[in-house]
Order: sequence, then structure tokens, then C-alpha cells
Amino acid sequence: MEVSDMLGYLAGTLTTAALVPQVWRTFRTKDVSGISLRMYSIFTTGIAVWLAYGIFLKETPMMMANGVSLVLACAVLVMKLRYRKRDTRASREPLARA
Repeated sequence: MEVSDMLGYLAGTLTTAALVPQVWRTFRTKDVSGISLRMYSIFTTGIAVWLAYGIFLKETPMMMANGVSLVLACAVLVMKLRYRKRDTRASREPLARA
């Protein structure tokens, strides 16, 4: 295996693994209040473009990392859309008076 491939796999593993805590926390708590819909929409689109670029270049490390990252980013995006009504409703409720 080439050094460039090893670096590609390492970079892909680290950047993809960085998404796992957000996916897990959001799945577990259903709290999406700190997630920006605009940011995750742009981010997910960017990952899809990187995946297409990797496919075009036939670069396996890029395809694998961005394929998994796309699934994880889509999961966060779907949870943001699914749970945002709950988030919006909670933010509109008046605070309890002591």
C-alpha cells in the first residue's frame, strides 16, 4: 500500500469518526437545538460532492470515507428535521415562574 493511500485512509477514518459522537448524542437525546439546519445541509451537500469527486477519480480512500460520512451526516440531518418540531415547541414555551 502506498503512503498516500495510508494517509488517505487515516484522514478519512479520523474525519468520519468525528461525526459519530454527534450522531450518537442526537439519537440518544433527540435534542437538536444546537444543530444548525443550514450548516448541516451545506455540509452534507459538500460531502456528497466529495464522494462524487472520489468516484470520478476512482480513489478508494476518498470514496469510502465520504460514503460513510455521507450516511452519518444524513442521519444528523434527518434527525434535525424529524425532531425540530419538538425543539421549536419547547423554545416557545414560557419559562416557569418561581
